[in-house]
Amino acid sequence: MIAHIQGKLVEKTPTEVVIDCNGVGYHIHISLHTYSLLPATDFIKLFTFLQVKEDSHSLFGFVEKSERELFKLLLSVSGIGASIARTMLSSLDPKQIIHAIGSGDVATIQSIKGIGGKTAQRVILDLKEKVLKIYDLDEISISSHNINREESLSALEVLGYQRKASEKIVDKIILDNPSATVEMIIKQALKNL
Repeated sequence: MIAHIQGKLVEKTPTEVVIDCNGVGYHIHISLHTYSLLPATDFIKLFTFLQVKEDSHSLFGFVEKSERELFKLLLSVSGIGASIARTMLSSLDPKQIIHAIGSGDVATIQSIKGIGGKTAQRVILDLKEKVLKIYDLDEISISSHNINREESLSALEVLGYQRKASEKIVDKIILDNPSATVEMIIKQALKNL
């Protein structure tokens, strides 16, 4: 409904701003990423997203259009609300989030406060294809060894080995032989566990 707001910056904190637009002060929630990009001038323009709930209307603002689009993508994932999406954009640079989703890097997504393992996996599962399409990332840039690593670790867990012990060995195998297939990694790991 409200695509952008431009006006005089009246108040500014790391999590919110108030913009005076022709005598009306708009209270807008922002991420730390947007906060770091706010211009030093009093007159600013933010791309916005209006979230309408039963008990509230919240306006979220972004200096970059791409950050707003990523915010909307994150909201489409079950279990991710506006506050968690904003926390994600405050904890990591949008490019880091996009790369983590595109490469299936569960650990990076999970490192964000308030996101557990299942939610991190759901984010990747739900958004990986969209992110690859929208941001035109090459499948090649997605480290296949990362996918092989996850598959190998899952297989070793199924076989009854502890993940912590397996991770060290699998990482060493991948470091020594980056082109190793899942089967090669598992066979090597079984010899060393």
